[in-house]
Amino acid sequence: MSKIALVDDDRNILTSVSMTLEAEGFEVETYNDGQQALEAFNKKMPDMAVFDIKMPRMDGMDLLQRVRQKSKMPVIFLTSKDDEIDEVLGLRMGADDYVKKPFSQRLLVERIRALLRRQEAVSTGEVGDTEETKLMTRGSLSMDPLRHSVTWKGQDVSLTVTEFLLLQALAQRPGFVKSRDQLMDVAYDDQVYVDDRTIDSHIKRLRKKMRSVDEEFSAIETLYGIGYRYNEE
Repeated sequence: MSKIALVDDDRNILTSVSMTLEAEGFEVETYNDGQQALEAFNKKMPDMAVFDIKMPRMDGMDLLQRVRQKSKMPVIFLTSKDDEIDEVLGLRMGADDYVKKPFSQRLLVERIRALLRRQEAVSTGEVGDTEETKLMTRGSLSMDPLRHSVTWKGQDVSLTVTEFLLLQALAQRPGFVKSRDQLMDVAYDDQVYVDDRTIDSHIKRLRKKMRSVDEEFSAIETLYGIGYRYNEE
């Protein structure tokens, strides 16, 4: 049974969403603000979490930053209807996905399930010996899907589940272009809609992490209006 943490200062959302998730077979922990959640996470991390962005004491952005210092667990942000800046900033900071308020609880459940399935696929060997699970080396890049580990020029790079899957999809076929739609299919289930901006934000975050260990990293090329390509050294 996967443990999901819900962090939101709206008690109605905590109550209704937790009831839905529990009915779907999840174990749920609820927190009214980021500080309360962080104190619990320091004792034991859940399997994944859903954060509201605007909260008292510690908001979702600050909480995500603290969590990413010690964990790669999938995180979904709940954002206000028109707050695109928060969505993009959250993804760049390391969130795996976002859902806009007001939201369909069914949609939220599907996105949670999609992220948990992908986390399992990249962190265990239960998915079998496929191209997606084999150790992959492309020039200075090394990826081990079964251990969810990435190194660039021998240095470890910590990626979220979504970032890992996007990099893996691009690096599997160096020189070939992947459209945004193709990358969406890699990172999300077919029934989960995301827009182009979401993929672009993940790629920007991915590049930033790679450049944190190598300022000259340029293996991921943008082809404007087309998609992205991985260029092997």
